[in-house]
Amino acid sequence: RAQDRGWAWMVLLAVVLLQGLTLGFPSCIGVFFTDLQRDFHATNSETSWFPSILVAVLHAGGPLCSLLVKRFGCRFAVMLGGLLSGVGMVSSSFCTSLSELYLTAGFISGLGMCFSFQAGVTSLRYYFVRWQALANAMASTGVSLGLTLWPLLSHYLLDEMGWRNTFLIFGGILLNCCVCGAIMRPVQLASTSLLQPARPEEEPGREAEETQLANGGSSPHPNVQPARRTARFQMLKKYLAFDVFCQNKGYQIYTIGVTWMMLGFALPHIYLVPYAIHSGVEEHMAALLISVIGFINIFIRPLTGLLSGLSFFTGRRIYLFCLAALLCGLSNFICIISTKFSVLILYCVILSIAISGIGALLFQVLMDVVEMDKFSSALGLFTILESITLLIGPPLTGFLVDITRNFHYVFYTSSFFVISAALFMAFSFCALERKSKLKEASNAPLDNSSKQCNEILTEPPSERQSPPAEVHITNI
Repeated sequence: RAQDRGWAWMVLLAVVLLQGLTLGFPSCIGVFFTDLQRDFHATNSETSWFPSILVAVLHAGGPLCSLLVKRFGCRFAVMLGGLLSGVGMVSSSFCTSLSELYLTAGFISGLGMCFSFQAGVTSLRYYFVRWQALANAMASTGVSLGLTLWPLLSHYLLDEMGWRNTFLIFGGILLNCCVCGAIMRPVQLASTSLLQPARPEEEPGREAEETQLANGGSSPHPNVQPARRTARFQMLKKYLAFDVFCQNKGYQIYTIGVTWMMLGFALPHIYLVPYAIHSGVEEHMAALLISVIGFINIFIRPLTGLLSGLSFFTGRRIYLFCLAALLCGLSNFICIISTKFSVLILYCVILSIAISGIGALLFQVLMDVVEMDKFSSALGLFTILESITLLIGPPLTGFLVDITRNFHYVFYTSSFFVISAALFMAFSFCALERKSKLKEASNAPLDNSSKQCNEILTEPPSERQSPPAEVHITNI
């Protein structure tokens, strides 16, 4: 079979590069933060909208990416994403205002990165079965490579040629997503695969829409318009997984918890470099901090993936995830204690270990709580909800910093949201698991007594005293 062997490992390599090019990219924005702020005469809050829009769109485009994957396949979605992200960054090098930068590097590049990243993640779901946990962990090392290399490359290019020419070069680099997409050749699996483009006749509501168009835009029957609205609602529910959100308590808790966590999760990535520079650390040393986080991620993420793949953690990965999130929130207090470079390095080491756990388990836990055929749409709703908090978190925190002139509030805010989310998810899943066990325990005796009662009631009266071998039970 095509899964777990052969070309699947080439696809995994492509996804590693995709995650480095897309998810790793926002880590370098902090390097340009001070230059953009100076050139556009902007506040912390105004400047932080750029990385916020980029990261938010990178996650919010999930439902649209699901549509593209369903209709055209993973290869098309990844290559289209590479084209959009490259064009967006090239266009951003000619921007004359922050609002233009929001549109080009923020929205267009972010949407392109979303297509490439999420289509790549979805492809792993169908290329790997037995080694799925390991494949996801190995793919997430691409983020680590991106976190390591993007800041170093950014600082070097920024010193040599300024941020405009750097963004121009970044556009060319991001076009390599198209090459990664070309590797994802369609394969025929035993089950229906998202790697295969959907046939036109499978598109919901298509028949009703074509009927109306054939009649000049008018409805031949009064029930066509309600049917179209119903078809659209069904398609919306399918690709945004509202039914899964309402019915699956585990998915509901996990989505709410991660969405809340994202209000503070991205803050250190955006503000760590400006905070270090503001505290007197040299610019090249400040850029090195993000690279330290990425370098440690390279080694810790695969270990986390192997650890979570053990049979002992089957059904318990959510608790590993909560533990990593708790460590992430607590680590923020380290850099508040002191701004010495050695202390900041220690902070980056501990933060990197925590981020490694979160990154390696984020989608694996989602796969654990959602059925396989619902994963693509569940991923879409999951990412679009967390994108809302990713969008508003950094600007609100930047506004707080502008008012107080104190960068410590960045880390206080981050700790509050991440720690509270970790505790909420851990206690909620504990309560859900306990409730499930109590329900099973209460149903077991009831089922046994019902079965015995049914046997007695359905036994023919004339044979109640007969030997057990001659008893005939009929189900009513």
